[in-house]
Amino acid sequence: MGKFGVTEIVLILLVVLLLFGGRKIPELMRGLGKGMKEFKDAQKDDADSGKN
Repeated sequence: MGKFGVTEIVLILLVVLLLFGGRKIPELMRGLGKGMKEFKDAQKDDADSGKN
């Protein structure tokens, strides 16, 4: 149950496309990318402050 095959991934992508529509997906991915970048930056800053 822990492994995703090609069929499951395609099914998930179709559900996401139906829920959000084609126009919203790039905006969602952009927001996700920004959030990941901020998380990595905060993690890096926390690690740097722990060294002092």
